[in-house]
Order: sequence, then structure tokens, then C-alpha cells
Amino acid sequence: MADIFDEIEEDLRRERAKRLWDRYGWIVLVVAGAVVVGVAGWRGWQWYQTREAAAAADRFLAAAAAADRGEPAAAEAFAALSAEAPAGYRLLARLREAGARASLGQAGEAVALYDSVAADRAAPPLYRDLAALFSVLHQADSGDPRALADRLAPLAAEGAPFRHVAMELQAVLAERRGDRAEARRLLEALSSDRGAPDGVRRRAAQMLATLGS
Repeated sequence: MADIFDEIEEDLRRERAKRLWDRYGWIVLVVAGAVVVGVAGWRGWQWYQTREAAAAADRFLAAAAAADRGEPAAAEAFAALSAEAPAGYRLLARLREAGARASLGQAGEAVALYDSVAADRAAPPLYRDLAALFSVLHQADSGDPRALADRLAPLAAEGAPFRHVAMELQAVLAERRGDRAEARRLLEALSSDRGAPDGVRRRAAQMLATLGS
């Protein structure tokens, strides 16, 4: 008798399952189809991004090699990359374009590019600080020394990644505006700072010797 009841219960379960499938089975098929299409689309997008990144990397390396050879076309190649490449390469291309234009004597264009990166809130802070530093560097001989020194102040703060180079530039700007006491203070601090890079300490000592003479 127990087997009969089991068979009847199994038949009832199958009947309920059939009715549920007849009523809602299309929903399952639609959801399953959407999942398949979504996965396929995501895989396709990943493949597209990988291909675009690889192409951008090749173009970036070619432009960098041209820049190392001093070819004027390098600046335009970086400009094209900054407009068309994936986001990470766009930022690097803007920085390299600025450097290429500076090497071509196009200081105004270089400064404008560096300033655009420094003001880009979407860029990582490290790159913004680096761009600001290079902007000041390319104006050190011609810009307002007081305004440029003020711009360097946050970059020269304790713990800032480019602190020592920013202080070195501040010393140059102080000497340029005739404030030798401030220049000496900065250079002495740099020359005695064991945490400063060797090159910075060496240049600071040399500039101190020049001021002393």
C-alpha cells in the first residue's frame, strides 16, 4: 500500500510541476537567455577593451621612441592618443605630449597641457602634483617667481611625494626674486636632509657654494 501512495504522490508532483512550467516556463527561458546574452556581451566587451589597450600600448611605445629620437611628430602622436586611447593612456599621453612640446621649444603649449592635468580632478593626485611641478619648472625663468613659489607650497609640504624637488625649485625662485636668505634657508635644509635624493642634495650644496661666492 505504501508504494501505491508514493506513486500517487509522485504523479501529483509531476502534474503540479507541469502546470507551473506551462504557466511560468517562458519566464525561465527569458531569464536564461538574458544571462547567456549578458555573459556573452561582457566577454565581448572585455575582449574589445583588451584589444584597444594593446593597440594603444603599441602606439604609445612608438610615440615614445619617436620622442626619444627628437622627432617633432611625436607630439602629434601623443595628442592623438590623448584624444582616442583608453583612459589610462590618455593621461600618460597628455604628460608625454607636454614634454615633447617643451623639447620642441613650445613652452606655452607644454605649460597649458601640464596645467590641464594638474587641474583634472579625475587624475590621480600623484599625477596632478607631477604635472604642477613640471608646469612651474617650465616657467621658472619667465613666470612670476612669487606666484610660482606659492604654487609649489603644497608640493613642498612635509610628506608630499615631490617635496625635495619642489623645495629646490622654491630656492631657485627665491634667488631669482632676490631673496637670498630664503634661498639659503631652503638649500641648507635640503643639503642636510638625509631623506633627500642624492642628486638634490648635491645640487643644493653646489647652489649654496655659488651663493656663498
